[in-house]
Amino acid sequence: MKSNTLKHGFFPLILTFALGSGGAQAAPDMVVVGYGGAGQKAQDVAFFQPFSAADGSKLIQSEYNGEMARIKVMVDTGSVDWDVVQIEGPDLMRGCDEGMYERLAWKTIGNADQLIPDAVQDCGSAALVWSVAIAYDTDKLAQAPASWADFWDVKKIPGKRGLRKRAVYNLEFALLADGVKVEDVYSVLSTPAGVDRAFAKLTELKPYIQWWEAGAQPAQWLASGDVVMTSTYSGRIAAAVQNGSRLGVVWPGSLYGMDYWAIIRGSRHVDQAQRFIAFTNQPDAQVKYVEQIPYGPTNTLAAARLDSKLAGWVPTSPQNLMGALPMNVPFWVDHGEELEERFNAWASR
Repeated sequence: MKSNTLKHGFFPLILTFALGSGGAQAAPDMVVVGYGGAGQKAQDVAFFQPFSAADGSKLIQSEYNGEMARIKVMVDTGSVDWDVVQIEGPDLMRGCDEGMYERLAWKTIGNADQLIPDAVQDCGSAALVWSVAIAYDTDKLAQAPASWADFWDVKKIPGKRGLRKRAVYNLEFALLADGVKVEDVYSVLSTPAGVDRAFAKLTELKPYIQWWEAGAQPAQWLASGDVVMTSTYSGRIAAAVQNGSRLGVVWPGSLYGMDYWAIIRGSRHVDQAQRFIAFTNQPDAQVKYVEQIPYGPTNTLAAARLDSKLAGWVPTSPQNLMGALPMNVPFWVDHGEELEERFNAWASR
């Protein structure tokens, strides 16, 4: 970014891998935490190593599964071992209101006008546009699913299904499977009767569900035959296809939204963290990232430079947005905690 002077020279990136509890110990260098797997490998190539080299600063890498409780403990105790985290929209908004994240200095970060709508937030900068969709192995499934109704139809397509072990995404998909139109999903889900309807539909499928928590699991389960189809982040499937897997994605009925970079309140590396966020917003860096794993870029200049074949895997491509559902972030900010509590109680029964 023009607002920051980048030093030239190479400083090796320090990598730490989450072991046991996965927590990074207090370190003198900035710690960036992502979701692991192919997505974080792409970030390493496009963001972590180039930023470390350009900025002349060291960076430690770790991973998690989005556990907000861990971040809250750090902030509440004043023992902040992480600095920058990749985080989903509703968790960012809720945590920002609760004072868990630093307010970003957008005048310092710069180039906010190049970013897509909603990418610029008080406590976050959009890292990517993701999509959660149905995926299946084209070699193992003779009849491809076309909708969430097919996903729920165990007579038409027998076998286990993979779903993420959270209320978010699944309640929307359950209503789509039950015949609710895309444009009506959140108006239905905003009523007690609509929530009951979504949980009732999930209960129908519950005996056939294999729950995933890490983003790498769906593609692995499809490859091993553990599930016949699964919800998954589209970029994970694109990466698997690039590596030779014969997997397919069902775009109609997919749900899309953004992950963000946020700086944990109490970080000892706020200035470096903001330089990192500025670096990841640059068009060159984002094009390089999408070339590694085809999630949607957040910089409009990067989107305009994508190869057409690559753009076919990007969630924000016009053909992939047809029949897709944008995540209603305010809904999940307002209702996420209560719905996740209800979901956890339901899933444990």
